[in-house]
Amino acid sequence: MTDLSTIRDEALGAVQRAADLAALDAARVAALGKKGSVTGLMKTLGGLAPDQRKEFGARVNQLKGEIEVALEARKSALSASALAAKLSNERVDVSLPARPEFASAREGTLHPVGQVMDELAAIFGEMGFTWADGPDIEDDWHNFTALNIPPDHPARQMQDTFYLPPRADGTPIVLRTHTSPVQARTMLDELVQKMLHDGGSLRVIVPGRTFRIDSDATHTPMFHQVEGLVLDRTTHMGHLKGCLVDFCRAFFEVDDLPLRFRPSYFPFTEPSAEVDIGCSWKDGELRIGAGDSWLEILGSGMVHPNVIRNCGLDPAVYQGFAFGMGIDRIAMLKYGIPDLRSFFDSDLRWLRHYGFSALESVR
Repeated sequence: MTDLSTIRDEALGAVQRAADLAALDAARVAALGKKGSVTGLMKTLGGLAPDQRKEFGARVNQLKGEIEVALEARKSALSASALAAKLSNERVDVSLPARPEFASAREGTLHPVGQVMDELAAIFGEMGFTWADGPDIEDDWHNFTALNIPPDHPARQMQDTFYLPPRADGTPIVLRTHTSPVQARTMLDELVQKMLHDGGSLRVIVPGRTFRIDSDATHTPMFHQVEGLVLDRTTHMGHLKGCLVDFCRAFFEVDDLPLRFRPSYFPFTEPSAEVDIGCSWKDGELRIGAGDSWLEILGSGMVHPNVIRNCGLDPAVYQGFAFGMGIDRIAMLKYGIPDLRSFFDSDLRWLRHYGFSALESVR
C-alpha cells in the first residue's frame, strides 16, 4: 500500500510539473507505459491471494484512472497555452500580394462597375456629396407620381417598365426604372426637411441598379445609374454647370475637356439640359477630349417645382438641381469596353482583362 501511495504522488507530481507536451508524454510512459510504475503494479496481481488480488486490483485501476484524467487535463492546458503562444508570436500580413506563381490564378479583380462607383464616390465626395440608397422594388408613387410623371406618360407603359403584382391594397409595384425615387425618399425624410428648414444644404448621389425592358449591345434589362441631387435656397443653373464640368473633367482625366449643355425635356426637371462631351473619331477610334464631334453622356436640370411640392417642401423657398447618368455607359467610354452585355456574362477572362486590382487607389 505504501508503494501505491508513493507511485501515485510521483506520477501525479510528474504530470503537474510537465512544462510541455513532450514532458507530459514522458510522464505518461513512466506511469502507464509497458515498463511504467502502475503497469508494474498490475503485473504483481498474479502472486497475491484471491481476496488481496481483488482489493489491490481495484486500487490500482482507480490510480490508473486518476492518472489518465490528470494527463488529459494537463494536455488540454498545455495545448491551449501552446496555441496562445503561437498566436501571440506569429502574424499574418493580409496586405501582402499573392505569391507570383499563384497571382494569376488566385488574385481577384474589381468589376469595372464597382471601380466606377468608387470613382464617383471619391469625386463627388470631394464636392460635399454623400451616398444615399433605396429599394430596387418601388411603388408607383415614388417611381413616377412624386417625380412629376403623369399617368399617361410613355415611361409608365408596359414596354418600358417591369410591373410586379400589386400590393394587397392595390398599390402598383415596379422594378425601379431609375434611381430618382431615392431623391424623393431623401427629400421626404423628416431630418432632411429639418436641416433644410434650418438653412442647410442637401447634396446626395444615388448609385444603384435600375431595370427597363430593353436589350442590345448598348442596353440591358438591368443596368446601373447614378443620380445626383442638390437642394437648398440659393442653388441655380450656374452651380449645376460648374458641378458637372468639374466632374466630367475629373472622371475622364482631361483637364480641358469641352462640354456643352443642350436644352432638353425631363418631367422631373425644368429647365432641363443634356450634357455632351467633346470627342473625335480619328481612324475610327473614339478619343475623348477636344475634337470635331460630341458625345451625350448625361441628363440634368433644375428640380421641377412639382417634385419639390410633392415631397412636402415649398418650391417658392427651396430650389436645386439634379442629374443622372448610366454608370455602365461611362465605364464603357472611359475604359474602352465595346459591348455592354459583356458586363454581365461572368466571363473571368473578360474580368481579368478589364478588372482592377483591389489594392489600387481609386484616385
